[in-house]
Amino acid sequence: MNELTMKSGTAARREIPHTVSPGLWTLAWRRLKTDSVAMVSLAIVTAFMLLMILSALGVVAKDWSREVGINYAPPSFLGADDTPGSPTIANTVAAPPVPAGPTPGSAFNSTVVDPIGEVIAELKGGAKATPAPAAAPAPAASGFVDPLADVMKEIEAQKSAPATESKSVDPLADVMRDIQAGKGAAGAPSTAPAVEERRATLPFGADKWGRDVIAKTIKGSETSIFVGLAAALVATFIGTVLGAFAGYYGHWVDDTLNWFYSVFSSIPYLLLILAVAAVLQHKGTLTIVLILGLTGWTGAFRLIRAEYLKHKGREYVQAADAIGASNTRRMFKHIFPNVSHVVLVQMSILVVAFIKSEVILSFLGFGVPVDVVSWGSMLNEAQNELLLGKWWQLAAAGGAMAVLVTAFSLFTDALRDALDPKLKGKAGH
Repeated sequence: MNELTMKSGTAARREIPHTVSPGLWTLAWRRLKTDSVAMVSLAIVTAFMLLMILSALGVVAKDWSREVGINYAPPSFLGADDTPGSPTIANTVAAPPVPAGPTPGSAFNSTVVDPIGEVIAELKGGAKATPAPAAAPAPAASGFVDPLADVMKEIEAQKSAPATESKSVDPLADVMRDIQAGKGAAGAPSTAPAVEERRATLPFGADKWGRDVIAKTIKGSETSIFVGLAAALVATFIGTVLGAFAGYYGHWVDDTLNWFYSVFSSIPYLLLILAVAAVLQHKGTLTIVLILGLTGWTGAFRLIRAEYLKHKGREYVQAADAIGASNTRRMFKHIFPNVSHVVLVQMSILVVAFIKSEVILSFLGFGVPVDVVSWGSMLNEAQNELLLGKWWQLAAAGGAMAVLVTAFSLFTDALRDALDPKLKGKAGH
């Protein structure tokens, strides 16, 4: 009897192992790690996000607007453009020096060549280039009257006067002085700083101003990705709050919000975006975020409302009601964590949709202003360049957007599968 009692006491003192069931996010991460496509997509999306942050901080692509190449410089793997009439380094950076010295027959020491001198000489019918200041220009033998006779008379009178007595002010003196200082006098060493030589080719070409397409694409990703993320946060927040109220309270609150949702859903989405953009008539990144966020909440509203309708009658919500939890606490403290995976997936879908919407708006001229670069503005410029056979800006912006959107879409699909509660126990236990 004592031995049996001792055995029973030993069994009672034996510790029973306590296991904690992993949470939803732990199981989701385990399932996600087994999907190679999802991990590659996550790496690509993370790389783009890091590139956007570095561009915003000025670490990369800070000099994207600097003209480092000739106009429409081709990619390096294509070689320099030798087509007749194409821009070259010689005719883009430097120009032939203007011959210095006074014009024969004149005391005016100007290096500016009269662009209409030959035309005036022909109109005068071979008259002298510098007539006496007191004599009026004689008409040609044919009786042709020079329409610029009075003007040329005043000009020649000023040119024939001594330099010390001339009081006329040349309106282009400062401009021509800067030009001559940049070109330098013929045969004399130039004291002006050397003009930066532009390259004939760049790694992936240049735009019409000679700006590097790769740096421009990186800078454009900053605007496009920021607009997609910020607008998705605004739209998801609005859709989640309205959907939570409609699904939890029901009755007239649900009817009112459903009517509001039906009004927005009845208008084609792209047409609604363009209409709001045309009414605002203000270009800017913040404006695009507001336009997309205020018009793209309908999908999140529909899904969150359905989830709250399903969860508000469950036992854990009734238990929270029994212990005196308020409606707000039950909505966002108890129910929301159980529907957060739906919110996250919906936000990922909206990021992809809003990146494409920003590109469309900028392409149509309703997007970012001209001093801000984005993938949409690059595609807008590329449509004219494509007619000239310059395809590299189109390929850079379109390729970057295609890679990011594809990776984000694949990651969103994998995340949706990983967060699906029905898949619990199939993998990652």
